[in-house]
Amino acid sequence: MARANWNGATIAEGADDVIVEGNVYFAPADVRTDNLRPSDHTSICPWKGTARYHHVVVDGQVNENAAWYYPDPKPAAAQIKDRIAFWKGVSVSR
Repeated sequence: MARANWNGATIAEGADDVIVEGNVYFAPADVRTDNLRPSDHTSICPWKGTARYHHVVVDGQVNENAAWYYPDPKPAAAQIKDRIAFWKGVSVSR
């Protein structure tokens, strides 16, 4: 089972995960969406497509752009469509 923690809170937990390039992508149902706030930030991966971001928020503390997902990935990355991954100090264990 994979788990993501930040600022003393578990923000994602579940067994339905996919690992791509060393990053754990959680199923949307396994992520506590009350800890996510939309971000306007995007980035582009040549083989996955355009990533969208969320800020992670716990107890009023904000970790900007610490979660990302691919709403419309390229065919090679179809398995991570809408799945959420974390970075920027978010601890992910599996």
